[in-house]
Amino acid sequence: MKLDVFKSSGEKLDKKVELAPEVFGIEPNEHTLYLAVKAELANMRQGTHKTKTRGEVRGGGAKPWRQKGRGTARSGSRRSPVWVGGGRAFGPEPHLYTTRLPKKVKRLARRSALSQKVNDKAVLIVDDLKLTEAKTRDFTAILSNLGLSGKKLTVLVAAFTEELYLAARNIPNVYIVPAERASTYEIMDCDTLVIEQSAVDILNAALK
Repeated sequence: MKLDVFKSSGEKLDKKVELAPEVFGIEPNEHTLYLAVKAELANMRQGTHKTKTRGEVRGGGAKPWRQKGRGTARSGSRRSPVWVGGGRAFGPEPHLYTTRLPKKVKRLARRSALSQKVNDKAVLIVDDLKLTEAKTRDFTAILSNLGLSGKKLTVLVAAFTEELYLAARNIPNVYIVPAERASTYEIMDCDTLVIEQSAVDILNAALK
C-alpha cells in the first residue's frame, strides 16, 4: 500500500511512501476502537468531585429544639440533609476512573484507527514539517499550502521539536503528537490525519 507524499509547499513529490498493510490496511475492529476511546476518555477524568456529608458541614452541635411538645417534626441536628445548609446525603466522593486495557487490544485499536483513516481517505503524508523558527504564521502557511486551513488536524511527527510546538499551539484544533505515543483517540478525533514521512517508519515498526 502506497500513498503520495507532499512537500510543505503543497507540491506533490514523484515518490510514494510504503504503508505496512498490517498497520494501515487491516479490517478496522469497531469494538476495539470503542474500548480504547472509552478507556482513554475515562483516564482523562480527574475524579476529584466531592460534597460534604452531615459529619463534615459546619454547625449542628446542639439539638435544635426539644423532642416533644412543639407540634413539629423532631430534629436532632442542623446538619441533617433535609435542612438548608445541611450535609449532602449520598453525595459524590473522590475516586479513580482509570480503565486498563491489554497491550494487544490497544495495539489492535491503533491499527484499526489508522486503517479507518486510510479507508476514509483522511491521511496526508508530508515530506518534512521542521521549522527553523517558532512562528505561527510559518506553520499556518504550511497548512494553507496543503489545503488544510480551518480543519481539525492531528499531526504525527517523528520528533517533537520546540519550534513546531510553539508555532502550532495557538492554532485551534491542531494537535502535534509524537508518532510513537499517538493514542487511538488522538488518531480518530480529527478531520485529517497528517503524518510526517519519517513518522511512517516509526508507526510501521511499532505496530507491525
